Amino acid sequence: MKSIKTISSQSNSPSEFMSQYISYLKDVLSNIDVKQVDKLALSLEKARRNGNTIFIIGNGGSATTASSMANDLGFDIIKKTKTKKPFKFLSLTDNNSVITAIANDVGYEEVFVNQLKIHYRKGDQLIIISASGNSPNLVSAAKWFKSQKGKVISFLGFDGGKLKRISDIILHAKTEKGDYGPVEDSHLIINHVLAHWFQASIK
Repeated sequence: MKSIKTISSQSNSPSEFMSQYISYLKDVLSNIDVKQVDKLALSLEKARRNGNTIFIIGNGGSATTASSMANDLGFDIIKKTKTKKPFKFLSLTDNNSVITAIANDVGYEEVFVNQLKIHYRKGDQLIIISASGNSPNLVSAAKWFKSQKGKVISFLGFDGGKLKRISDIILHAKTEKGDYGPVEDSHLIINHVLAHWFQASIK
């Protein structure tokens, strides 16, 4: 498998590195199980029809993807389809006062679990975005959500980590460990695929 370290050592200029990077990203995308994309779309559509909430969580760059996804599949769908039955997406990465209060008073590993304990209702779904699949606060959230009989959907990278073993639907962008860029790029592309699909299919 290619890696950022390998292609950077083989490149003599930024433009050459870019060409190699794009080639690597194509390989990563081509190895994602597209059947899981179909499963995810069906699962999200079920949540939309039933009025369930779809929570999204992630750390660092994955937190920004969570924010983008909540916008692209939430407001953007209303704007472009005029549907009277939108998706109810809620990114739990965006309330700084809640996140810092929980982190300070209880611990960072609980920043998502404590929010889920407030908002979760039967039938809701959880999307977790993580390159490593091992972040304690994400694993903790997944385990709690599963204990409530909720569906866990994970966007993963590297070898999938712990989340790969406990998720119901897995979008896995396989890369060498530490190659965050291609993983985060792939997750954003899946988000955009879903957004454009639903813009065209929701009437």
